[in-house]
Amino acid sequence: MVKVVGVRFKKAGKIYYFSPGDLEINKGNNVIVETVRGVEFGQCVIGPKEVNDNDIVAPLKSVIRVSTEEDDKRHYDNKNREEEAFNVCLEKIQQHNLQMKLIDVEYTFDNNKVIFYFTADGRVDFRELVKDLAAIFRTRIELRQIGVRDEAKMVGGLGPCGRAMCCSTYLGDFAPVSIKMAKEQNLSLNPTKISGICGRLMCCLNFEQDTYEDIRKRLPRVGSIISSSYGDGEVIYNSAVKESVKVKIKPLNGEEFIQEVPIEELTLISGSYEGTITDDDIKIEVDEEDAVMIKELFKEN
Repeated sequence: MVKVVGVRFKKAGKIYYFSPGDLEINKGNNVIVETVRGVEFGQCVIGPKEVNDNDIVAPLKSVIRVSTEEDDKRHYDNKNREEEAFNVCLEKIQQHNLQMKLIDVEYTFDNNKVIFYFTADGRVDFRELVKDLAAIFRTRIELRQIGVRDEAKMVGGLGPCGRAMCCSTYLGDFAPVSIKMAKEQNLSLNPTKISGICGRLMCCLNFEQDTYEDIRKRLPRVGSIISSSYGDGEVIYNSAVKESVKVKIKPLNGEEFIQEVPIEELTLISGSYEGTITDDDIKIEVDEEDAVMIKELFKEN
């Protein structure tokens, strides 16, 4: 077991483990740590705890110190300088007529490097841009191309649900999302309804996937014959959300009726359970003009 603290460098960013050493560090403290990029300013979001050696990415670096007032001032000064650097870089991009979109700027804590994040459809020759920026800021310059999901995380905004986007508020890492998840959750496979602001499948499709997979293993398919306290009948509709099925029951003496039955109260006589979705079950609902959107949607999420 190793004693560590969890440090985050950006809001909703990934949490990294560091050794607290002999320092007294509490959750919420700002700290100065050593990283592969150099000295960085971060916030302790996980207090001291013991973790298994297998959970550590070697080598485990140490917290240098709990931040001082001087460290805090330097950090906020860097944040103010980032806005100025953003405007300067934007102007230079226009001067060089480069096909790229500037997203964010970041100063390292020790001012040893300025990182410019951008998106572009293809490769961009920004050698002249780097020369201009290096001459202006007189420090190391790094231009880092990012994807559309990272862009959404940095910029933020409101999702289709009306709430602040998950990726920009609390998601540390992007989890893989597939069109199969949407089908298993009985959602419309219309790309405009299951894609987020970034144009890729919504991250929230992954949140309840385990629950849906468990329910579908116990959910009879439409057309199956089941037995219940109401009698035997044919499943004509099922609902993973309600965890129930609608059954058409025809008593020996009486009129046929429809009854909703919880899956805990039925027994499968013939047929099968929903189980997992196969590729043959997936049929995309899309117009011809949305072909480009489909191509983007199926990129690696």
